Amino acid sequence: MKSRKGLLILAVALFGGLFFAFRNKWLGGTDVSAAQRQQLLSTVGYLLEKQHYSPKDINDAFSKQVFQKYLEDLDPDKTMFLKADIDSLKKYELRIDDEIHGAPIEFEPAVSAVYDKRIEQVVSLYKDILSKPFDFNTNETVVLDADKLQYAASEAERKDRLRKQLKFHTLERYVDLLDLREKNKGQKDFVVKSDAELEKEARTKILKYMDKRYDRLRATFTENQRFSAFINAITGLMDPHTDYMPPTEKRSFDEQMSGRFYGIGAQLGQDDYGIKIVSIQTGGAAWKSGEIAVNDVIIKVAQGSAEPVDVTGYETTDAVKLIRGNKGTEVRLTLKKTDGTVKVVTMIRDEIVLDETYVRSAVIGEGKDKIGYIYLPDFYADFEKENGPRCSEDVAREVKKLKAENVKGIIIDVRSNGGGYLYEVVQMVGLFVNQGPVVQVRERDGRSSVLSDREQGAIYDGPLAVMVNELSASASEIFAAAIQDYKRGIIIGSSSTYGKGTVQKPIPFGNRIDPYSGRTELGAMKLTFQKFYRVNGGSTQLKGVTPDVILPDTYEYLKIREKDNPAALPWDEIPKAVYQLWKGDLPYASVINRENDRIKQNASLTLLNSNLIWLSKVTDEPASLNLEKYRQLQKQIRTTVMQNNTLLKPSADMVVSALQDDKAKFYNNADTAKGLRYQDWLKSLKSDLYISESVRTMVEVASAPQVHTAAK
Repeated sequence: MKSRKGLLILAVALFGGLFFAFRNKWLGGTDVSAAQRQQLLSTVGYLLEKQHYSPKDINDAFSKQVFQKYLEDLDPDKTMFLKADIDSLKKYELRIDDEIHGAPIEFEPAVSAVYDKRIEQVVSLYKDILSKPFDFNTNETVVLDADKLQYAASEAERKDRLRKQLKFHTLERYVDLLDLREKNKGQKDFVVKSDAELEKEARTKILKYMDKRYDRLRATFTENQRFSAFINAITGLMDPHTDYMPPTEKRSFDEQMSGRFYGIGAQLGQDDYGIKIVSIQTGGAAWKSGEIAVNDVIIKVAQGSAEPVDVTGYETTDAVKLIRGNKGTEVRLTLKKTDGTVKVVTMIRDEIVLDETYVRSAVIGEGKDKIGYIYLPDFYADFEKENGPRCSEDVAREVKKLKAENVKGIIIDVRSNGGGYLYEVVQMVGLFVNQGPVVQVRERDGRSSVLSDREQGAIYDGPLAVMVNELSASASEIFAAAIQDYKRGIIIGSSSTYGKGTVQKPIPFGNRIDPYSGRTELGAMKLTFQKFYRVNGGSTQLKGVTPDVILPDTYEYLKIREKDNPAALPWDEIPKAVYQLWKGDLPYASVINRENDRIKQNASLTLLNSNLIWLSKVTDEPASLNLEKYRQLQKQIRTTVMQNNTLLKPSADMVVSALQDDKAKFYNNADTAKGLRYQDWLKSLKSDLYISESVRTMVEVASAPQVHTAAK
């Protein structure tokens, strides 16, 4: 009998064959794109119903949800569509499930037709609104939370809503300019402008921003991208982490996971003149060409002999996606040189390694003691390359280097680490505990399995802390949970981590586009098909991991966790795995109790928490468009934020230094700009309150008489 995994692969392969056959059947027709979309939508629907971990019924009720979500995704501010538009589209509200099941696609094209018309109207509206001065003496407010708004009942209501939003953003800039004038009044060569001149300058800034925003929408939010957004409105209702990735997005996802991409070896930036070359990597394709220089402006990007794409109106990220590509492929840049001439430069994409996204470490001095600090931004791995980077191996190297520095404890920082490869988590936990289960994985049919570290012993058994926050998700949560369940270390952070306890698998659509990767011409679907559970049986889904030592955090009261998404899967639990608690003799329990008591009695941290609560409430209230009221509130906000910035710093900067083995990377890097960035990173650690608190905790653990730090 085939395993469940085998059945999944078989089902995908068979359905993929149907997809290819359908596509090829239409190669000689005139409606290839429509045929692809029809089959892509049906394929997505099939996989959602048959292979998703916890599928919802794709019926009329689901269709209603897609209808609402897609329109909200296209118009998040509710300044584009009118209530009449929504009413006119209502005839499709119960049809979307039929389209997913194979009926001709009518809803998305109908929405696109309305969208195209309304976007041009909005452009005309904002230009008209911003052509006239605002009166900031009137008493009116604006609701900035679109969830509290209905679609405008008339064109006049929509215009007034847009006017208020533009007035608010202009007011922000206007006050900044007033403050700048007050600060520099009397300074040599400073030109003092009148209130009217500053108001006009503020409006001009907003006009530039709006022009840039809508130029980008026109240039990049194409028909294909809208269809992708439509599919993602469907997948996102199954759960927040199931989504469709068009080819370019799939490539970006692979790059992030592996830390490697193929490009020209240049860093891009943006100003009023367009997208510019900021720096050139020695040895990269741009450097080898000898024809590209810093401050060249990129006008167009072409793939090989294809028609160039004008990148006017593009954001830097949009242009980067065009410039990056597959190994050995050709890219042509049309550049405007600093002398005004225009030049086309052809290059073959080379491998670029994003080593700045890999693990790095530092030594932090605390009195006579030294604590090792390891920063892990992602659980990355490059499985397409035999000797590609693996975060578990990189962490192991950093641990060995820190032990050579005679540190008394080690901190691993996975704050804002969104996760990555499950295999790497298992290997990483094994660096700190003896062999045993790390995580449980449950299939949609209810069967569960245990993933274990099978390596005997650990490379480090001294004091250990793991730093987390609200944005520590998925693999980060598994790592923190395992360390906590084994009682191997102390978890330090905000009240809970993100709460993503689901497993995704990419399923490719279409033919492969290169022999070096698994990428295909129509992208891939990232499908939730399993769920994570801790070795103690509890899921990390929705609840996340509750740290042992809880500190007030700047993100605490923002609605950004999994539990804040209505489509999130529920929390549950399964029987715990068979595992033995870590047998070290470090006094974690007593230190945890003392640290939490100390934090509760810390007046500064209590004030910080109160300030964060107040700030979160202020952002939910309607904003005043009256100059004096706005300035009064902003003064309160600035005072509170400045106070928080002070509270978020330790009383004195810590002593932070690079490891002996890393001195060349930090201070004699062949890439000077990269070396300076590493040095800036070291400086940033010195005044990080959360690192300071974690160091303090590790020193307290290490200072206990019963501690030992010998490696097994």
